[in-house]
Amino acid sequence: MAQKKHPILTVLVILCVVALFLGITMVIVLKIVSPSSNLSFGDKIGVIPINGAISQSIDITTELVRLKKDSGIKAIILRINSPGGSVGPTQEIYREVRKTIQTKKVVVSMGSVAASGGYYIAAGADKIVANPGTITGSIGVIMHFVRLEELLNKIGIDLEILKSGEFKDIGSPNRELTEREKELLNALITDIQRQFEEGVAEGRNLPLEKVRQIADGRIFSGSRAKELGLVDVLGNFQDAVEIAKNLAGIKGDVTLVYPEKDKMDLWDLVFESAAGSVSKLIQGMKSRVEYRWGGFAQHRVKESY
Repeated sequence: MAQKKHPILTVLVILCVVALFLGITMVIVLKIVSPSSNLSFGDKIGVIPINGAISQSIDITTELVRLKKDSGIKAIILRINSPGGSVGPTQEIYREVRKTIQTKKVVVSMGSVAASGGYYIAAGADKIVANPGTITGSIGVIMHFVRLEELLNKIGIDLEILKSGEFKDIGSPNRELTEREKELLNALITDIQRQFEEGVAEGRNLPLEKVRQIADGRIFSGSRAKELGLVDVLGNFQDAVEIAKNLAGIKGDVTLVYPEKDKMDLWDLVFESAAGSVSKLIQGMKSRVEYRWGGFAQHRVKESY
């Protein structure tokens, strides 16, 4: 009887192996045809989300370079939902956008907010699409200083600073700025503002004087921005996709390729949230110069996809 059972066991093993093979094959096929997969076939458009305050540039510039080199990617869409941020990272992303448009079309799709540094980046693209109610513009520079001298005096803390030059501790929180320091900082802001204005004028092919007339930090609706030449088309993300297809000469459907998401477990998410809150608190106390709109929307501009 035992010998008669062997053929049955053999058949069961074979069936299990076949089922396992089919399951693995199915997973691979689903992965390949997934809209977010880089392995999908047909025409593809890369999408790079830029969400929240701009504090670093490496992720975005690296993704731009990767998509630029990928022969399967026919165009790139930047989905911007940001009030701006630090000057250096903003300029680095803008520069990479300007280099990218030399070989591939780049279209910007503005979300609820694409202001200050968010607009600076957008200005470097081939086309800008905004919703009529998008908050944009805010072409300007802002510098923050925290003043703590009264608090330190109340709790009996004094700071003693040794420095190699008169202006080495400029912006120190334990004292007011001197008039000479304010002059120096205003000169710095003027220089960085000029760079912003020239970047917009170059990217949008606008006269520099026209940009300067509206570069006083004011914000605009997407509709008003279009009238001023800061935006090309009023529309949503899907309209941006159609424009990118037309610019790249794509007919029919396309696959949108997003950056790979990092997988995190529950503890990673909790730690990231806590670390982010502490980081924001610390950053809020630092002196900094930014291309950033400080309005109400800056705390809720993150999108997911």
